[in-house]
Amino acid sequence: MDKKTLTRWLVIAAVLLAGGAGLAWGWHRLGTAATPGPGFISGNGRIEATEIDVATKLPGRVADILVDEGEFVQAGQPLARMDTQALVAQRDEAAARAQQARDAVAGAAAQLAVRESDRAAAAAVVAQRESELDAAGRRLRRSTTLSADGAASAQEMDDDRARVRGVQAALAAAQAQERAAVAAIAAARAQLVGARSAVLAAEATTARIEADLADATLLAPRAGRVQYRVAQPGEVLGSGGKVLNLVDLRDVYMTFFVPETAAGRIALGSEVRIVIDAAPGIVIPARVSFVASTAQFTPKTVETASERQKLMFRVKAQIDRALLERHLSQVKTGVPGVAWLRTDPAQPWPATLTSRRAL
Repeated sequence: MDKKTLTRWLVIAAVLLAGGAGLAWGWHRLGTAATPGPGFISGNGRIEATEIDVATKLPGRVADILVDEGEFVQAGQPLARMDTQALVAQRDEAAARAQQARDAVAGAAAQLAVRESDRAAAAAVVAQRESELDAAGRRLRRSTTLSADGAASAQEMDDDRARVRGVQAALAAAQAQERAAVAAIAAARAQLVGARSAVLAAEATTARIEADLADATLLAPRAGRVQYRVAQPGEVLGSGGKVLNLVDLRDVYMTFFVPETAAGRIALGSEVRIVIDAAPGIVIPARVSFVASTAQFTPKTVETASERQKLMFRVKAQIDRALLERHLSQVKTGVPGVAWLRTDPAQPWPATLTSRRAL
C-alpha cells in the first residue's frame, strides 16, 4: 500500500471515529434530556376521550341521520330520526281509547245519579208506608175498643186488622226496594271509579307513546364530535341498536401505570406533564384525577419483560377542559405519549418539561 492510499484510509477512519463520538455524545444528551432525574416517574399511555354510543331505545327503521362523521355537535342537538308511523298509529288508538274511557265516566256518573234518585224515591215510599201503617194501627186500636164495648162490629175490627197487615207488607216491600237502591248506588259508584281508572290508564298509555315518539328523535347526550356512523338510513335496528358514536373532546385524559413503590406518593390533583409522540415539542399540562386502590399486573403495553413482572397501579391524568376547548380542532385520541409525574414536590420541573412550547 503506497503512502497516498494509507493517508486516505487514515482520514476516513478519523472521520468515522469523530462521527461515532458525536453520535454517542448526542445519544447521551438525548437520553439525559428525556430523563428528568430522581423525584420524577413516567409512564407510557395513549390520549383517550370519553366515548358515547347513541342508540335507539325501541326497535325500528332509521328514517334519517342528520350529521356526518367528524362533525361537532352540541348537547341536545338532533342527530337522527327513527320511523314513527307505527307509533303515531298507536298514539291515535290510545287517544281514542282515552276518549271512550271519558265517555264511560260520564255514563257512569249519570247512572249513579239515577240510582241515587231511585233510592230517594224508595225512601219516600218507605216513609209513606210507615205513615199508613201508623194510621192503620190507630184505627185498629179504636175498632178493637169499640168492638169490645159493642159499638162496632167484629167485621170492622177484622177489616182494620187486615188493613194493618197489608200496610206492613207494603212497608217491607218498600224497605227492600230502598236497600236495593242503596246497593245499586254502591255498584254505580264502583263503576264510576273503574271508568275513571280506565281514563287514567288510557292517558298513561298515551303519555308513554308520546315519550316513545320523543325518543324516536335521537339527541346528543353531550357536546362532542361524531366519530362513526354505525347505521345508515333505511336500516332496521333492534332495541338498543347503535346509530352513532360520539367522542367528547372536552373530556380527554391519559391512562398510564406506575410501580407500587411510587403509587403511595401520588395524590389526587398532582401535576402531570404529557408529551405526545406526534408533537414532542409541546408539553401538555394535566392533573391526576384517579389512582387505583388495588395493584394489578402490568399490561402488555409495557415493553420490557422485567417491567411486566411487577405489580403496577393505574393512574389517570385529566387534561383541563378549558385548555381542550381552546384547541378542539387539534385534539386527537389514540395518540401515544409519555406522562411525567413529580413524586418529590421539592424537585423543580426540569427544563425539558418547561422550556418547550406549552399549550
